[in-house]
Amino acid sequence: MELELLGGAREVGRSALLVDETLLLDYGLKTADPPQYPVRDPEPDAVVVSHGHLDHVGAVPALLKGDRRPPVHWTPPTGELARTLAEDTLKLHGNSPLCPFGAEHVARLGEVERRHGYEEPFAVAGGIDDGGYEVTLFSAGHIPGSAHVLVDDGETRLLYTGDFHTDDQRLVAGTTARPDADVVVCESTYADVTHEDRAAVESAWAERVERTIWEGGTVVAPAFAIGRTQEMLLVAAANDLTPYVDGMGVEVTEMLRQYPSFLRDADAFDEAVGRARVVTGRDGRRERIAGENALIVTTSGMLAGGPVHTYLPEIRTNPTNLVTLTGYQVEGTPGRELQERGQLELNGRVRPVSARVDSYDFSAHADREGLESFLESYRGARVLVNHGDRCEAFAEDLRADGFDASAPGTGEQVKL
Repeated sequence: MELELLGGAREVGRSALLVDETLLLDYGLKTADPPQYPVRDPEPDAVVVSHGHLDHVGAVPALLKGDRRPPVHWTPPTGELARTLAEDTLKLHGNSPLCPFGAEHVARLGEVERRHGYEEPFAVAGGIDDGGYEVTLFSAGHIPGSAHVLVDDGETRLLYTGDFHTDDQRLVAGTTARPDADVVVCESTYADVTHEDRAAVESAWAERVERTIWEGGTVVAPAFAIGRTQEMLLVAAANDLTPYVDGMGVEVTEMLRQYPSFLRDADAFDEAVGRARVVTGRDGRRERIAGENALIVTTSGMLAGGPVHTYLPEIRTNPTNLVTLTGYQVEGTPGRELQERGQLELNGRVRPVSARVDSYDFSAHADREGLESFLESYRGARVLVNHGDRCEAFAEDLRADGFDASAPGTGEQVKL
């Protein structure tokens, strides 16, 4: 088995791992200006996608150009999310050379997709007996439908972790899957972080929101549309808060209700969604809601666009108001600018933000302890560290702990 890392190695974004020039695991993009895509355009016989986040699935429609029709394998929620993200990308960049696919390629996803449940092995590229692979998906505990991908060619068992979390979230349970593997390609997003206790984070967030509303302020909680918005609705409901919900997260939330088996507690999810008040984009409604002394959960999570850009100008000048950043703010994003400098570019002008800005760690990734506990089951395996800003340092630490670990770079080939 030979691997080629086309993206997501020693970086976060544009994940793509090519196996034997035949099987492609993920094909994402990196949110930047301009967007970045995997380093080359492969022509695989089949594709398996770990989960429905842009950095793992965002470029998949580009694989369906011309007469190319490789089957694309994923879980049902991932299939739904892939289409939602692709259509959103077309809205943002569809008439630009920056977008490597068009509406016709998105439509072809329905022709080529193959949907699978967890722990249901399926043959890929002919199967083991014909020189292909047996692939099995395992719940990864990251977002609904997220999967570890186990690839078996009859000689080598490769485990591609995708993004994963070992601790429970309200939306999904942490991963417990530890399938036998000879090689593990392991994400390392939070390899240098120890998450605060989730119950303590939730409690602190809810208390701060309640106090702000009691004092007469408005709370804007920017949240990623996929995973984080739904998690925040559950946290709000558990603390007897009634939020507004706005943006792409509304569409994603309704879709996920169709797949209760991929949720940790479908009844609790339905109850949380029922409590939330959905915002429509009618003229002036968002401006009125911003003055209601309410909690507003809205996209985008890093303030790069979406309805949050309507709410923030309305609340920014009042120090009683609050912005709660609920996810990691990538360097160079408006969210990082607000987090570090207390300012935000709005309508082409940089404006100071007097509203309080607090950050809360609601991460859906395993932290250092979670990564180490997961890898403890693979001491005899070869470990390739990817999807992180400190891949090489984490691999060095693993070697010091007795692992056969390395961190190949984007574009490198690895013979197993």
